[in-house]
Amino acid sequence: MTNAVRAYLHYTPNIGQRVMIDPSSVVIGNVELADDVSIWPLVAIRGDVNAVRIGARSNIQDGCVLHVTHQSTHNPAGYPLLIGENVTVGHKAILHGCNIGNRVLVGMGAILLDGAIIEDDVMIGAGSMVTSGNRLESGYLYVGSPARQVRKLTPAELEGLLYSANNYVRWKNEYLAENS
Repeated sequence: MTNAVRAYLHYTPNIGQRVMIDPSSVVIGNVELADDVSIWPLVAIRGDVNAVRIGARSNIQDGCVLHVTHQSTHNPAGYPLLIGENVTVGHKAILHGCNIGNRVLVGMGAILLDGAIIEDDVMIGAGSMVTSGNRLESGYLYVGSPARQVRKLTPAELEGLLYSANNYVRWKNEYLAENS
């Protein structure tokens, strides 16, 4: 285990194959990173009081903060952070105890709060805030604070969701090759 990947209590992060974690980032505790995930510089992923799960080929870009909410009497499950496959999370986003589907783009500086549910094939604009318990419907662009549905995604934008994730897999592979 490197300094970037740390155990907490009886939890040790579970890291898939071909995963890149920048040495300036930290991944702590009950965290699972599927195959081909990339964690870029200065990311904090803290699975200390609940679980963080990141699906295959997803990327968490520079300066993001990922955290969870603990279990309690009024919220027995707490709020884990669940991120699907082929998700692009832009620089300095904050994801807290939410559920993100597949092929989602979270714009730079966006904030997603406890219990928010982001369905598959969604774009969230830079600087947007998705409030607690809000559900974002598949196939739409959302912007603002609080985030509001603006319009249906075009076919090119839907293709772009997968294109972005694939680019980050390629760049991650280049970084891994460079540092091997």
